[in-house]
Amino acid sequence: MKSAFIIGTLLLAIIAGAYALNLENQAGNPAQTQVTLTTSTPLTTSMTTTATSTSQTTTVTATSGAGLTQEEINGLLFMREEEKLARDVYLKLYEMYGLQIFKNIAESEQRHTDAVLSLIEKYNLTDPAINEVGVFRNQELQELYNKLIEQGSRSLADALKVGALIEEKDIIDINKLINETENPDIIRVYTNLVNGSAHHLVAFVSEYEQVTGEPYHPQLLSQQQFEQIISSVTNGPGNGHGYKNGSK
Repeated sequence: MKSAFIIGTLLLAIIAGAYALNLENQAGNPAQTQVTLTTSTPLTTSMTTTATSTSQTTTVTATSGAGLTQEEINGLLFMREEEKLARDVYLKLYEMYGLQIFKNIAESEQRHTDAVLSLIEKYNLTDPAINEVGVFRNQELQELYNKLIEQGSRSLADALKVGALIEEKDIIDINKLINETENPDIIRVYTNLVNGSAHHLVAFVSEYEQVTGEPYHPQLLSQQQFEQIISSVTNGPGNGHGYKNGSK
C-alpha cells in the first residue's frame, strides 16, 4: 500500500540524513540503512500490545492534531510511550547488570521518544508520557513493562533476550505505522526509529551470542524477516562487516 510513495520518501529522508541517529552501542556505529519487512511470511507472536490497540488503551486524547488522521494521532501517542518503555526497561536492566549496552541503547531510546514528542508538540497533541521510569498511561504497555522486567531479572542472558524482543516489537509496530500514513514528517521520524531499532537488535543479538555461546532465534519476527533485517544492517552502505561488534 502506497509502496512507491513510501519507499521514495524513506530513501530521500535517509539520504538527507534528517534526524540522523547517533547510535552508541557495542555493535559500533554502522551506517544507517532503510529497514522494511517482507510480509509474505506471517508473524508469529504472543504479544498483543501493538499500535493497533492505541485507540482503546491510550487514555490521553488529542487537543488538536489538525491535518492528522485519527490513526496517525493514535500511532504517535502509542509510539511515544513504546519508545519510553524501551528506555525504561534498559535503564532498569543497566541497574541490575551494569552492562554498558543497556545504558548506551537507553540513551538512544531517549532520543527516539524525544523525536516523537517533537511531532506531538508540532501538531498540538497532548503528550501521554508520564515523567517517571516504569509508569505508563497505556495499561497494556504498563503490563508489558512489568512482564519484561520480571523476565530480564532472571539472568543476563534473559535480559539480553528482553532487549532483542523489544527491538523486534518496535520494528513490527513502526513498519505498520509507516504504512498507515502519507505525512512526510511522521514518515521521516518513523524511518529513523525503525532504522535505530534494527541496529539495536543487531547489538543485542551480538551480545547475547557472545554471552551464551548460542545462536539467537527471533521471538516475534519470522526467520525470514529477521535475516532480512540483520542483512540490511550488517551489509548496509559503508558497513560490510558481520554483526558481532564489527566482525563475525
